[in-house]
Amino acid sequence: MFGFADVDSDWSSYSHTTDSGILHEIFESRFGRAPTPSELSAFRTHFVDAIAAAAIHTPFREIGGARQALNHLAESAFYRVGLATGGWSDSAGCKMRSAGMHYDAFPAASADDAMSRVSIMQIAIDRVIAHGDGHHPDSIVYVGDGIWDARACRQLKLPFIGIAAGTHAEKLRQEGAHAVFPDYTGIAEFCAALARVR
Repeated sequence: MFGFADVDSDWSSYSHTTDSGILHEIFESRFGRAPTPSELSAFRTHFVDAIAAAAIHTPFREIGGARQALNHLAESAFYRVGLATGGWSDSAGCKMRSAGMHYDAFPAASADDAMSRVSIMQIAIDRVIAHGDGHHPDSIVYVGDGIWDARACRQLKLPFIGIAAGTHAEKLRQEGAHAVFPDYTGIAEFCAALARVR
């Protein structure tokens, strides 16, 4: 849309690994300014439309066992589930719907709410608490697949469980993950890890 070329796709290299943060940083580096509200809106619409078109052509697939794990945690009397995504809510919702899950079924925060992942995570936590009649949980555990997730957890002093395989799994361990699983198919082991790090 804006004629940018050679955009660095190593998302961990950006100050804020979120849709809004990456767009702002690229704009700053190329134009010396932040995008205007109309530029941001136009790009977001274009981006979400592209995600939706891609989902029609090739549906997004859940990480193995993700739907079952979400349902299990949501139905449990011991857990409350919230979502924190660096994506815009429309793109996150589109991806989850395509994979057979429902973004709107949970308290959530996204790149619509803030540019920094730490802020998005804190907003998600606040919404989970508000959704639970204001009762603060005994503990909070964050589950994610990015190095940026692990780093944000360190800043918020939250235990982190990683979802990754191979060398990426080792990187998450080096970033402080208490446990790393290749996917969610071992629900018993995953829940045992949640209980250990609470």
